[in-house]
Amino acid sequence: PHGGRKGGPGPWAGTACVVTGASRGFGRSLARLLAPQLGPGSVLLLLARSEDALGELASELRSGCVPADLGSEEGMRRASAALRELLQDSSFGRLLLINNAGSLGDISKSFQDLSDLQEINTYFSFNISSALCLTSTALRAFGARPGCSRTVVNISSLCAREPFPSWALYCAAKAARDMMFRVLAVEEPGLRVLSYAPGPLDTDMQLLARTRTGDLGMRQKFQRMQEQGQLINSSVSAQKLLQLLQEDSFPSGAHVDFYDI
Repeated sequence: PHGGRKGGPGPWAGTACVVTGASRGFGRSLARLLAPQLGPGSVLLLLARSEDALGELASELRSGCVPADLGSEEGMRRASAALRELLQDSSFGRLLLINNAGSLGDISKSFQDLSDLQEINTYFSFNISSALCLTSTALRAFGARPGCSRTVVNISSLCAREPFPSWALYCAAKAARDMMFRVLAVEEPGLRVLSYAPGPLDTDMQLLARTRTGDLGMRQKFQRMQEQGQLINSSVSAQKLLQLLQEDSFPSGAHVDFYDI
């Protein structure tokens, strides 16, 4: 499932770097920035649902890729098997796992419209459960190797902290993920754990936000942000995350927002 070892001049040698939701938007921008940072003996593994877009990016970056729907059991099996195969290699001295995959859900619905248990469970399976399963699988496969560093990143949101009308599913998932990774940081003091909120990005997700959000006030707010040029380019936000990872001075388990940096 993964490509050959990288032999470039990047500062991070011997790194196993995994990015989920890598085929578009923030994940794609981040993968493009991370690839040149990876030095000799490193591997970049990209995961996403969209096979064609993922394959194009993997070819461009000469990285490995695993097309997998993390919201399905079969997709999780495929992704987990690829991680175990990659990370059992004892020559890696560094693990960097970026949990970026996520979705908005049906933001046309208010709280009281959300009564379909299967819809809700499917949403949380993809947006919470898959991040938990993949991270625990990766950490077990990599193990606690003396002298090695392990960093886990959760792509968070202001929605983890603030309620947005019509966004009950998204806000709940982002809040749950933040807390889940805070627990990991407490349980495993040898890990570096970061929740990064990338800000309002100019992506397909933001287009959905300003056209499909059920709450009129929220929809108009997103439309104004777009008209006034307040949306952030994905690569600009990804560069800030890269800076955080390079400096490596954040408290483990911290929630850091784009605007905090």
